[in-house]
Amino acid sequence: MQAKRPSRPRAKRPTKPLDETRLRDLALAYVARFATSGGKLEAYLKRKLRERGWEGEAEPDVAALVTRYTELGYVDDAAYARAKSGDLLRRGYGPRRVSQALGQAGIGEDLRASVAASAHEARAAALQLARKRRFGPFAGEPADRALREKQLAAMIRAGHGFDIARAVLEAASEDEAEAWVSEAIE
Repeated sequence: MQAKRPSRPRAKRPTKPLDETRLRDLALAYVARFATSGGKLEAYLKRKLRERGWEGEAEPDVAALVTRYTELGYVDDAAYARAKSGDLLRRGYGPRRVSQALGQAGIGEDLRASVAASAHEARAAALQLARKRRFGPFAGEPADRALREKQLAAMIRAGHGFDIARAVLEAASEDEAEAWVSEAIE
């Protein structure tokens, strides 16, 4: 039996600087793989340009490329905002955190307002977080004051308003909490 030779780490090949074709291919691969917004695509392409450099003389017009992909329907900020908002609400995040996440993705204020959670959705998200984290009526035993304050702080950090977080934590039972959510149906 032969002894294995220790393997030497391979030297990384330097990456080629981007040109117009590589930049378009990179953008197309990104939008094909990920649901994204125009702002996120632009930030990604600018980061790749910083990392790999540019081969041409004039700097590329990244904003024009993003606009072109938006016109072609590869990037749809409204669909992205609706999907992201729904996902975060189902995971238990509150309206404030949802708005922050959409803002970081480059979604404009008007579009964020149009996909904002209704009162019912906000209450249902708070209840989902409480259920997932075993807060309030979902806990095995009643919380003491210090634990209750920590739970309240966690719900506020998750983007829920103080009144909503307090209402969920003060619910006497799961049924009472679910009835509170149902009251908000418009």
